[in-house]
Amino acid sequence: MLVVVVMGVSGCGKSTVGPRLATTLDGDYAEGDTFHPPANVTKMKSGQALDDTDRKPWLEAMAAAIADWSRGPRPIVLSCSALKRRYRDILRTGSPGLRFVYLAGDKALIAARLAARKGHFMPATLLDSQLAALEPPDADEAVTVSIDQPPDAIVAQAVAKLNAMTSSSSRAQRGISRE
Repeated sequence: MLVVVVMGVSGCGKSTVGPRLATTLDGDYAEGDTFHPPANVTKMKSGQALDDTDRKPWLEAMAAAIADWSRGPRPIVLSCSALKRRYRDILRTGSPGLRFVYLAGDKALIAARLAARKGHFMPATLLDSQLAALEPPDADEAVTVSIDQPPDAIVAQAVAKLNAMTSSSSRAQRGISRE
């Protein structure tokens, strides 16, 4: 079954877009933050950025869930920062057919969203560390959608791009050209 990871830095809209995308796909939504071990949450609450050692068990737990979901009856949308290609590669171990939707936006817009957000354990002060760690996905790895539009428009664009990606992949597997 289709599993989609909505990815990007904190404040890009993953937790807003993810559930809407899941509804549009007639699927379910999972919040990647719930896979963090308590030590990671404590570290982020204190304003400390996670390192690769911190992220590894979190990514592996999500990869295991992705493997289960890919065998399930319904599409699943998972929100996860997936900042680096090697993180996305770990997630792909759960399902080679995993799809990514990258929510891209400029720092000023994301910083404004973070400043307005209440009740999240990730402080706005960690945005710079996330942007520094971010390795934007290549076009063959993810569909990219700009966040400078309303959430429903983001979802519509994501669905259209996912459909195009799936169609291209199907044609390539059958040996049919793009023409």
